[in-house]
Amino acid sequence: MASSCTRPALAYIAMSAALAFMAFKMSQHSNSNSESSPTKPIAHELSLNASRALRKAGFNVFATLLRLSPEIFLSTPNSTIFAIRDPAIPYTSLPPWLFKDLLQYHTSPLNLAMDDLLKKPQGSCLPTLYRGKLMAVTRIEFKERLVEINHVLVSHPNIFLGGPISVHGVLGLFSSLDPQNVHQGWDAIQAPTCDFNSSLVSDVMESKNMVEWSWIIRLLSSNGFVSFAIGLQDVLDGILEENRGLESVTIFAPPNFAFLAFPSSLLQQIVRFHILPQRYTYKELAMLPARTLLMTLVPGQYLELNGADKSKQRLAISGVQVVAPDIFSSDRFMIHGISRAFEVSEHPNTAI
Repeated sequence: MASSCTRPALAYIAMSAALAFMAFKMSQHSNSNSESSPTKPIAHELSLNASRALRKAGFNVFATLLRLSPEIFLSTPNSTIFAIRDPAIPYTSLPPWLFKDLLQYHTSPLNLAMDDLLKKPQGSCLPTLYRGKLMAVTRIEFKERLVEINHVLVSHPNIFLGGPISVHGVLGLFSSLDPQNVHQGWDAIQAPTCDFNSSLVSDVMESKNMVEWSWIIRLLSSNGFVSFAIGLQDVLDGILEENRGLESVTIFAPPNFAFLAFPSSLLQQIVRFHILPQRYTYKELAMLPARTLLMTLVPGQYLELNGADKSKQRLAISGVQVVAPDIFSSDRFMIHGISRAFEVSEHPNTAI
């Protein structure tokens, strides 16, 4: 019992130490460039309250950074902070200067509560603290009170509202990070292009792929497939980068997806194993011969169609039943609910 209790504590201590080091290096970088102004006492008090609210909501990385280095986020009279959930933050693999850039790209010099975001027109652009780059409001669902920024769902609205500061939680990064640009010292943050009226002109994410990924993630996260939606969000950049021109997909969504803590490379493989690069309705799958192999987004790995279960008349794929066929669909995608996650394994090299 004692050892199981100490593991989370040790992990928290290690994270805090790493973030303290990062905060120190970022403050050195800020001082050398003379970009950040000292945080005023009132802002400091608010930042402490915001930090407590973030920690209570489970956003420990942003909570720690806001406590250690509030000047990163609060260098302007107003601030809206979009806090990234902990597993999606690559703070151990980025140089301090880039980590600071990433944090400031997730901060706007405007004070925007969820109600303010919902009033923004879809396609409008918002300023950030990072080099004049913008973020875009890419989806608004007013009735459902859902907002996406750069195709990332605002999953925890209004974590903290106090004076000139608003804090919201988001599922993932607003920008993919190009490793080549990172290593060569170029601008690694990819932002949408907006016109002089702050309207979206060119969408980096959508231009890479024709599948409505943001819509898929929203449907999954709001209909009982939250863990799989989070996993898909985490690996989406890799899917987009390696599957340019992908026109349609079939997704098999398990209700419980217990792989989020796995290494990124393994998580990529597991999520992609649940996705076919072609749209299939349940009826179309049922018409295929038993033992048909279905190509997935994992090169060389296939799902096997087992046919219908005679007792329950349910289609089974690689030993897993399709329990909720055709639950969400568009011209570009089809989502089927399955009883559990597939097990990744090697299959023959022949598929349809």
